[in-house]
Amino acid sequence: MSVVSPPSSLDAALERVDAIADRYFPGWHVPGIAYGIVLGGELIHARGLGTLRVGEDAVPDARSVFRIASMTKSFTAATVLSLRDEGRLRLDDEAAAYVPELRGIRLPTTDSPAITIRHLLTMTAGFPTDDPWGDRQQSLDLDEFLRLLATAGLSFAFAPGTRFEYSNTGYGILGRLITNVVGREYREVVRERLLRPLGMDDTSYLEAEVPAERKALGYVWRDGAYVMDPIEGYGALASMGGIFTTVEDLATWVGGFADAFPPRDDPEGTHPLRRASRREMQQQHVAAGLILGGSAPDTMPLVVTEGYGFGLFVVNHVELGRIVTHGGGYPGFGTNMRWHPASGLGVIVLANHRYAPATVLAREQLDELIRTEAAPIRRVRPNRATEAARAAVEALIERWDDDRAAELFAMNVELDEPIAHRRATLEQLRQRHGALRSDDSMPTESRTPFHLSWWMAGDGGRVRVEILLSPEQPPKVQTFSVTWVPEPPVALRRAAERIVDAIGGAPVGGPVAIDWPADVTVGPELDVGGAVRSMRAAEARFAPLRLGAAMEGDGERQATFRVHGDRGDLDLSLTLNPDRGCLDGVALAPLRQTPPSSD
Repeated sequence: MSVVSPPSSLDAALERVDAIADRYFPGWHVPGIAYGIVLGGELIHARGLGTLRVGEDAVPDARSVFRIASMTKSFTAATVLSLRDEGRLRLDDEAAAYVPELRGIRLPTTDSPAITIRHLLTMTAGFPTDDPWGDRQQSLDLDEFLRLLATAGLSFAFAPGTRFEYSNTGYGILGRLITNVVGREYREVVRERLLRPLGMDDTSYLEAEVPAERKALGYVWRDGAYVMDPIEGYGALASMGGIFTTVEDLATWVGGFADAFPPRDDPEGTHPLRRASRREMQQQHVAAGLILGGSAPDTMPLVVTEGYGFGLFVVNHVELGRIVTHGGGYPGFGTNMRWHPASGLGVIVLANHRYAPATVLAREQLDELIRTEAAPIRRVRPNRATEAARAAVEALIERWDDDRAAELFAMNVELDEPIAHRRATLEQLRQRHGALRSDDSMPTESRTPFHLSWWMAGDGGRVRVEILLSPEQPPKVQTFSVTWVPEPPVALRRAAERIVDAIGGAPVGGPVAIDWPADVTVGPELDVGGAVRSMRAAEARFAPLRLGAAMEGDGERQATFRVHGDRGDLDLSLTLNPDRGCLDGVALAPLRQTPPSSD
């Protein structure tokens, strides 16, 4: 694979990616790094910094060969799934059926289930975390590893199947399983099933096969100098971390996973692993952690859940959606690959220093590409049946027809609320507002392809229409609601304008001067101090702000306005006491975010 020229719209984003690398590289004690950007299955950008070998003028590039350590696990998992797809094993088979040395293993409790292939793939076999011990078992003799399993046995931190615990040992066992099922050494099976069909000719498990002029040597910074970290040879745990490869070859590997989305009717193509199996590897099969944090107090909190699929971590980001990744840390090397299925963007970073923080660089680079929408991002959209149902519902709103309603609605609609009541409600809306028309200035929302909410406008306000289709074939409308949002009273809109103006009035770069608007009267029970604190937080996280339309309200006492910011939207909810002419309630809340869809 050669580097493909990116579209011109990407140029600015790639410049920022390079600037991120420039910022990180001088601060790392890393002889060299190579990184690449993948889009649409192609390597569109690659760059190297530093050197492959200390003391030599050997700048890394897309064909420089690095040890990728635990990124190898995805190759092992893919090989197991290819055997599953051929019917040569089942993921819920006991691992001991293929690795007989496990038959005598002593489980942690008498009620523990037998270890299955699925447990090994998802790191739920119960073995304790074995970093960095496992890194030093890379070249363990194959027979010695089997004796370890059969005689000394293994320790357990948890009962199999109960929780995730990162285990190199488990992937070492999978290597022996592959060898036993196929009858050939593990590395040859991977080469035959994956590497050759994909044209990954620069990928190998043996150092001797790496051209000397393209090989990155591994180092550790010690006592003010780079000291070479010896590269261990091929052994029993090569299946957890033994691969040597390049940015160029990994672009093919990453591109194959990104191409598995979305599911579609296209021919499978030439990839040796089915699209469905590649998607299966990228699903969260077990939870691995929850992260709540943020880069700064004036930013939205970062909410991320982490799980493990098959040889891959699955990160669910509240803002960015699903990101699939795996890093590698080894004596002499630190690596990471990650991609965003919803856009097809991917990043690969390889470095030749012991446990180099390649993940930090790759994460920031990919996040930058996603946030700036360097490539189109797939989001959940209504399917054809839902769009057709929308058109039918709008026709009913314009003019009710019993026969059309009977054909459109699922059987539960009449039971949930009589059709006569629904017909009367729509008649009242027509009388109050006149003809309703789609309001394209307002947002639509689809939580699934079978769900849609949208807005229609009339003379006296707007209505929010929501439908959800049933699982029948053909689908019918099982949920149908119409919510009238009248124009707020002048006093509420004026108060909203003054509050948003006050938030936006803080001096840029100077001290925060937000205070409650003096001309907005409040009731004695309203916590003005709390409201001002919310306004200051909104300014810090979202400003500048613009007041939008009312999204909810009763036309008299209550209204919720959408407030648009450069870094996200908020809802401003106000409650008016019409007798006193003052506000009794004020609330600012960030808008719930819907992550992009990888599917």
